[in-house]
Amino acid sequence: MILFAASDKGGTGRSVTTANLAYRRALRGDDVVYVDFDFGSPTTAAVFDVPLAQRGVTHAGLHSYLRGDSGEPTRIDVWAHTQHPALRLRPPGSGRLELLPGDRGGGEFAVDADALRRCADLLLSLSGEFDLVMVDLSAGRSFALDMVLAVTSRPELDGLQARWLVYHRWTRQHVMAAAGLVDGDRGIVAAGMRRGHDGERLRAAIRFVRAAVPDLDAPPWSQLPPTQSAWMRLCDQTLAALAAELGVGWARVLGCTPLEPVLQCREQLITDEDVFDSGIVAVQTRQAFEDLAGRLTDAEAWGRP
Repeated sequence: MILFAASDKGGTGRSVTTANLAYRRALRGDDVVYVDFDFGSPTTAAVFDVPLAQRGVTHAGLHSYLRGDSGEPTRIDVWAHTQHPALRLRPPGSGRLELLPGDRGGGEFAVDADALRRCADLLLSLSGEFDLVMVDLSAGRSFALDMVLAVTSRPELDGLQARWLVYHRWTRQHVMAAAGLVDGDRGIVAAGMRRGHDGERLRAAIRFVRAAVPDLDAPPWSQLPPTQSAWMRLCDQTLAALAAELGVGWARVLGCTPLEPVLQCREQLITDEDVFDSGIVAVQTRQAFEDLAGRLTDAEAWGRP
């Protein structure tokens, strides 16, 4: 399966959440590859604590591969190259976890027919090798988004199962932006249809992820003064109504991640050691990532009993 991670705005938690989902699936025994198509900011290696590619690689990254400057993109075994203390020894029973980084300073770029062919070849090859191919896209209506929409409409990729996660924070601006990214005049569905996708089939393959959502019934939010608490709950109800009106309501939400202080300070993988040993991360955060990772391939969660 190919999973595309998109967002209309930066700062949604798209990359750090997708990296944590990749990690959780690998712990379950799946072979997982993370493809960093965030061309403007290929820094996901920092989440995996892989120093040699924290700002992209200096040779044969994804930019170079797609432009035809290298025959194969660089592949990094996260278990072998991470400096994360809890990941230095590959956990027993875990699957492969690999990262394909972008080029350092690569930036966004328009693609041509050769780049589309190379992208198609890459996704086909990775899909045959890994259980889950997770593709992190640049924020907004980017060249990366247009590229994968064009590629996944090609006949040779028709047999591959592709799903989309669209991330947004739980704010009015982010809810409106996420709805526009999917269902707007220039959104994913409309752009996909212009490239040959079936609109209903594409829409059915898209789910939203609400990131950094405050749990108003848990500390510290449950300990707010009554006036603030009432105002927060009113905002939450207003947002829920707006999301339903714009088609971003619960029926299209795959999951939520809580507002986690650690992730506000440092984008990182959430390990069991962070929760049960050092206690720096709330158990609810770990459980949210675990639940969301399970739903990625749960047919019922995608409306296919």
